[in-house]
Amino acid sequence: MFYGVGFAVGLVVAHWVPLRFARPPAVIVLAGLLLAAGIGLALAGVVAVLRHKTTIVPHRPVSILVTGGPYRISRNPMYTGLALAFVLLAVLRPAIRPEEDYLTSRYTDAYASYRQRVRRWL
Repeated sequence: MFYGVGFAVGLVVAHWVPLRFARPPAVIVLAGLLLAAGIGLALAGVVAVLRHKTTIVPHRPVSILVTGGPYRISRNPMYTGLALAFVLLAVLRPAIRPEEDYLTSRYTDAYASYRQRVRRWL
């Protein structure tokens, strides 16, 4: 919930105070890869906890100490993954939308055709 509230606040702030800066394609690709890694790490943490039939809810008693899977390398893989994903989502939204708006205005028909042929992500 902390991440969701923080992300929502970030979206509101970005709407009222948009950032305008250059976004090289390599940065966007790297951000996408890190976003996927963050989500993957968070999900791996959830799966590891659920496999041991204990709770993922903070401040609730757990039935076992989980030390395997992603917990071998991080005591907080879910928080780490969500933090990474949150930061990257906050960067991707202001990066992708303005770039697509620019390309639409600059190359209207060609970019529309390109968007129909090629997915945004993979």
